[in-house]
Amino acid sequence: MEPDLVAARRRLDEKKLDLERMSALSEEARAPVMLDQQSIGRLSRMDAMQQQAMAAAQERTRKRDLVRIEMAERRLAEGEYGWCVDCGEAIPDKRLEIDPMAEKCVRCASA
Repeated sequence: MEPDLVAARRRLDEKKLDLERMSALSEEARAPVMLDQQSIGRLSRMDAMQQQAMAAAQERTRKRDLVRIEMAERRLAEGEYGWCVDCGEAIPDKRLEIDPMAEKCVRCASA
């Protein structure tokens, strides 16, 4: 069964836009923590540094997902979207709805 390419393109575009928005919103949280002894205490600084590290980790995940979107868009352009890159079987539409960047069927992804 052929995947719905129009719906796939829409899902990829929506996911990409969401990731770009989240990246812009979290920019301040990823900024370096200033060491101002007068404004915040030691524990508050440590908490701010931990939050910064978590925001940076989330940004790395977003960047990885943007690369996965680019790869899915390339597969769309080449007519290979919706087909497992390992075994060549069709990836079910439900899987593509959940993860529009999926490049493997469930069997190959879990192997």
